[in-house]
Amino acid sequence: MTRVMVGVLLACGMAGALVSAQTQTPYKLGTFEQNDRTFVGIVLGESLVIDFATAHAAVPSSSLTLVPPVDMKDLIVRYDTGLRARIVEIVGRVEAAGATPPPYAYPLAAVKILPPIMYPTTMLNVAVNYAAHDAEMAALRDQVPGAGPATAGTALAGTVSAPGIWERSEADGRWNPYVFSKLPAAIIAHGEPILLPPGRVRVDWECELGLVVGRPATRVPVAEAADYIFGYTIENDVSDRAGRGDSRYGSDWVISKNHDTFAPMGPFITPKEFVADPQNLAIRFVLNGEVMQESSTSLMIHNVFEQVAYTSGIMTLRPGDVIATGTPAGVGSARTPPVYFKDGDRSECSYEGIGTLANPVVGPTP
Repeated sequence: MTRVMVGVLLACGMAGALVSAQTQTPYKLGTFEQNDRTFVGIVLGESLVIDFATAHAAVPSSSLTLVPPVDMKDLIVRYDTGLRARIVEIVGRVEAAGATPPPYAYPLAAVKILPPIMYPTTMLNVAVNYAAHDAEMAALRDQVPGAGPATAGTALAGTVSAPGIWERSEADGRWNPYVFSKLPAAIIAHGEPILLPPGRVRVDWECELGLVVGRPATRVPVAEAADYIFGYTIENDVSDRAGRGDSRYGSDWVISKNHDTFAPMGPFITPKEFVADPQNLAIRFVLNGEVMQESSTSLMIHNVFEQVAYTSGIMTLRPGDVIATGTPAGVGSARTPPVYFKDGDRSECSYEGIGTLANPVVGPTP
């Protein structure tokens, strides 16, 4: 898809959302815990959390039947059938209170941040979706039989369509999308520690934008994909580069991607109406205060809409499912010498307008 086509798609598919965003205060959505109670919260200014259920009970409503969401998946399902309008009402009431927030609004520091979705039914990650990341990983792929050389995202000779899943145009010189499963059991929240497994000393970072699915999606055309996205979050696709000890069947994605704690996610979800262009967001990953990754989502090989189309051609995506859209260049394993996570590190993954996902790194217990 050309950049012109992407622009047309954005203009058509997101115009209504952008108009809506211009007329209301931006907010984010998350899942929180306070006094052993879990609740869905509305986040204002990265500093204030509104307890949705408690606020709903306290703020008069014109609807006698609307009930607050029981969790984030429920909010996503009912967002466009009353919950969005209710959020706007509640946010207005909090803003009207001025410097003295109502009792159902808490300082962010007073609550525990949980993963925003507990938990996606399906979580998928897109492999090597930035040309510069493909180039930097070439040396590692040389160690994997059959993996092939770096092509900067250009399709190798003989690349053809995947019938029923991904149809290539004659003008499309890119390789086909590649996705793998990231298990929801690996998810941890902002602030929780990434735990280095015993004996695994080549653990790396991949700072990624996560798109959150908004409604059931099966074989969705690219031109309609924006309608199936609820919003955006962040995932650190923590990766074990040490392999399985043999070359049987090539790469082992279970070992490399799915240790416990290898999917930090959050801290919140930004609804899509507050993201003017998901293909023009600044990216930054900082390790112990040093910038390691700095890029833009404009450099994706396959954009977020194409990823929805491709993955929904394989399986039905459900509300709350997450697709992590790939990482830019700057991972630790591609550096000379390599840099890997170690005990005491601090990882900070940021996407413009989405937030910063920060996690300490903890080594194995002796």
